[in-house]
Amino acid sequence: MLAAALAHAARGWHVFPLRPDDKRPAFPDHPADDCTGRDPRCRAAGHHLGWEPRATTDPDRIRRAWSTRPYGIGLACGPSRLVVVDLDRPKGDAGPGERDGLAVLADLAAQHGAGIDATYTVTTGRGGTHLYYRHPDDGPALRNTAGTLGPMVDTRAHGGYVVAVGSTVAGRRYTVDLNTDPAPLPAWLAALLAPAPLPPQRPVVVELPTDRAGAYVRAAVGREVERVTTAAPGERNRALYIAAVALGQLAAGGALTADDAQSVLEQAGVTAGLRTAEAYRTVRSGLTAGAHRPRKVAA
Repeated sequence: MLAAALAHAARGWHVFPLRPDDKRPAFPDHPADDCTGRDPRCRAAGHHLGWEPRATTDPDRIRRAWSTRPYGIGLACGPSRLVVVDLDRPKGDAGPGERDGLAVLADLAAQHGAGIDATYTVTTGRGGTHLYYRHPDDGPALRNTAGTLGPMVDTRAHGGYVVAVGSTVAGRRYTVDLNTDPAPLPAWLAALLAPAPLPPQRPVVVELPTDRAGAYVRAAVGREVERVTTAAPGERNRALYIAAVALGQLAAGGALTADDAQSVLEQAGVTAGLRTAEAYRTVRSGLTAGAHRPRKVAA
């Protein structure tokens, strides 16, 4: 596992430990809502640190982690600049005529006058296929999809991860089927996976006192909104969570209402390119975590 993790990192792919023989991340061992700050990485960062920002290409960190236990290997697609197309196979009780993901993708490619380009290919433990492609350098950050391209076809990109070669899940090993550099994501696939354009946004007005405390809170809100709207692709969800923790502390201390913080940060997340449901969940988690450590503003 250590050798495999180092080999993935040498390609520039960011890896993190999975629970042995399992798909679930080994760290952190708690959700954002229950973060107490006792986890050393969370404490050092000053906020909850999920699996994606923990993913690394640092050989020293990788050696320290995989020398302790036979962890599986998770590969964070966003930091690795990868889009992985996950092609499933029908389960044993599949109905007659049900096709696998590879056939669905091949038909979709043919409809666009294309084929399936040769690229780094993995056979999953259950016999499915992972096709690794390079994320486009231009355009919006692509996110995870489930069934968007068709039945049995999912994708993993920013905010998603895959089980990497060398790992086992339920005793079944992930193996390389074609060991080559990932090809660029085909333009027709990138177009199908591009997020829908955002609807026009109306500004959210947060009513605050005009005294010194109000000025401080307005500045704090402005800083956190800017943190989110200027975050780089792949970092926006994390930036939104950090901002929500900060404003959640102020809301718990009575400096502004949780509803105002929710509204302004949710809009900031959507403006930055996150889906509304994703922004809502992230802000709720951050506000809840921040409420554990209230921060009062002096008048």
